[in-house]
Amino acid sequence: MFLTFDDGPIPEVTPWVLDQLKKHKAKATFFCIGDNIRKHPELFQQIVAEGHAVGNHTFHHINGWKTSTEEYLKDVKRCEDEIGSNTFESNLFRPPYGKCTSAQAKSILEKGDHIIMWDIISKDYDAKVSKENCFLRIKKNAKPGSIIVFHDSLKAETNMKYALEKTLETFSDYEFNKIEL
Repeated sequence: MFLTFDDGPIPEVTPWVLDQLKKHKAKATFFCIGDNIRKHPELFQQIVAEGHAVGNHTFHHINGWKTSTEEYLKDVKRCEDEIGSNTFESNLFRPPYGKCTSAQAKSILEKGDHIIMWDIISKDYDAKVSKENCFLRIKKNAKPGSIIVFHDSLKAETNMKYALEKTLETFSDYEFNKIEL
């Protein structure tokens, strides 16, 4: 199983996530927003130092369906450069909202990156979804090889903390790995 976290790193939430992963000897993949890496490089370095994978989630968390291909690819490149300036390289990419056009995806794939989507989204960011239902979405659908999306963001914090703890406890017999391609 693969745990993934979108939208960080942020000091209010990401350290807690890292502590939980360490406690359960789990590895994860963090799809980081470039501007958050710029603001919190020490936290980005901690993610990498603790053996987790990182991926590009654009610099400004932009929706590819609402952005020209040229502007979208500039934002992807800016995040890539921010990751690189922190002495790390990644060939993993996840489009914010899961939305990019076929032209945007083609350009990303042509430069050798892998677009990583998911099969379970916790909906931890949705205030209309209870923390219990976030976990139930995972519990009902998880299987070996599942890619689960959480968010290390303030908006998702309450639901994510509950659902992540319950996921790590419930699936303790599973190995949680980072995505490597």
